[in-house]
Parts: sequence; C-alpha cells; structure tokens
Amino acid sequence: MGSTDDLPDDEKPAPPARKRAAKAPATKSAVKKSAPTKAAATKSSSAKSPGRPGGRFRRQELVSQPTTSPIPKPANRDPRRVQQRVAVVIPAKDEARRIAATVRSAKSIPQVDLVLVVDDGSVDNTQHIARDAGAVVVRHSHNRGKAAAMETGAAVVAMRDTPERPPRLLLFIDADLGETAVNTAPLIPPVAEHAADFAIALLPPQSGAGGRGIVVAAARKGIARLTGWAPTQPLSGMRCLTRAAFEAATPLARGWGVETGMTIDLLRQGYVAVEVPCDLRHRPSGNDLGGQLHRAAQYRDVKLAISARQVRGAAGAVKRAVTPRALREP
Repeated sequence: MGSTDDLPDDEKPAPPARKRAAKAPATKSAVKKSAPTKAAATKSSSAKSPGRPGGRFRRQELVSQPTTSPIPKPANRDPRRVQQRVAVVIPAKDEARRIAATVRSAKSIPQVDLVLVVDDGSVDNTQHIARDAGAVVVRHSHNRGKAAAMETGAAVVAMRDTPERPPRLLLFIDADLGETAVNTAPLIPPVAEHAADFAIALLPPQSGAGGRGIVVAAARKGIARLTGWAPTQPLSGMRCLTRAAFEAATPLARGWGVETGMTIDLLRQGYVAVEVPCDLRHRPSGNDLGGQLHRAAQYRDVKLAISARQVRGAAGAVKRAVTPRALREP
C-alpha cells in the first residue's frame, strides 16, 4: 500500500477507532515503521473470537495483507493533566559488567519514575550493583527464564501503582544496553498518547552479530501467517506497552519465544502495535559455539511459541464450528 502522507487533509483516511470497554472492539492491526521520523500503525486482519476481544485463527489464504497509514494523532490534552508515569523493567542474569550503566541511563528517560531490575538467578553481583546504581531489585533464587522475570517485574510494578493514578506503562529493556538505554525513550509517546497499545524498538545493525537471520525469518513468517503482519524485528526485546496489553498477553511464552508469542497474542486480540527506530547498542551473539547454541535455543522456543498458538487457534475454530449459534457467547 502506498503512503497517504502526500494526500490533502480532506482526502486522508480517518484514524482507526479506539477500543471501547462497552462495545466489541474494531479489528486492529500493526504497522511497520517506514521512516525514522514517523511510526505507522496497521491493523491486524484477524476476526474476533468469543470471550476475548479481537482475533481468531484463520487460514493463511484468508488473512488480508496489512495496510499502512499514519499513526493517528491524539486529541489535544489538557496540559494540567497528570503526566503518564513509566516503569522500566530490566530482566537480568549475570550482567554485573553493564547493569550499572543500563540502570543509570534508564533513570534519565523522561516520565520514568521507577527502574526495576529482576535478577533471574545470577551467580555474580548483578543485584548489588543494580541496587547501588539506584534500581529497585527483586531476585529469583534460581534461573526461571525471561518470561518469568518479565511477569515478576510487572507484578511488582502493579503493587507500586496507586488507585488514584493511571497504571504505569511498562517499558521492558535488555540489561546489556548500557549507556544507550536512554534511547528507548521514543517508544513511550505512541503508547502514552494512545496511538498504539505497544511499541517495539527497531535496532540499527549491530557490529559483531554472527546470526544469519534464520530465527528472525522464522518468527516473522509465523507472526505474518497468524496475524497478517510481518514485523521488521520480531525478536526485539525493547517494548513499551500498557498494563492492559501486558495482562492480555499473559501467560507469556516460555524462553526466547516470549516476544513472538506476545506479538501474536496481542494482535489477534485487536491491540495496535507500532515499530519505532531506536539507536541502541547491545552485546550481540557471535558466531562461536556459544552463539550458535544461543540461536538454536532461540529457534526452538520461537517455533514452540508459534506452534502452540496455531494449535490454540485451530482448537478455537473447531469449537466454534461445533457449538450451536444460540449457545455461543455474544
């Protein structure tokens, strides 16, 4: 689809309708960022499923191609309105060398009032260094995986939210970003201004990366097959999302499939995604034995996450086919 940026204002398509709690939500979608200065949002092509807002499983040939349109501009806000707060959640394991720089950089992100490190069973001094750098630290006694660390972090943030203020947005970042962690700031505005429900960071090419793109291609193909959207970087772990979106994505997929599973689950429920370029640098996996084993584990977990959602969607389709219409939920 072509961009609508060159059309006159009166000929541009209207922005997609937002979800309403009292009504079934309109079908939403996700979009790829087409230029560094603009993020675009597309709508998921999946239809709604009973009991949950949003999509249901569909055969590949029935999934329409995603469209591209500008991110809808939110209505002018009252400048006296309380600013939306953001919590940074950093899952970490054995990151003593870089966690301090990551925490200090994350604390300088606008609107962030809480930086939380979830030490996932580190055997080094990650927890102590993170605490000394100014982070709130919680620790798993043994390694439970990234998904469990993300769920623990979100639960701790929820306990610190207060009823009189909106829930904090959740900004998940990797522990090895170091001084570049502050550059995740562009992920916040699309979500804080209600133009999208979750924002995914697009990273520049990383020097020293040894991968051949096999895992990325598998994740992109799986997401496109189940939702109609092919994200540029489906494995990006830097994401900002609303509390409602995070809860809709739980339970998270295990291991390295967490990002792929989250994207599929949210798009099929009608949540809007956007990809935003961010100038981030982290420690890429090399081409040595350790790097190859890491990518093999990634590939396994991504395929498991996709397969589980295919089976779940197919089971839902069968259930709807055999359930009498009068007994289906409205």
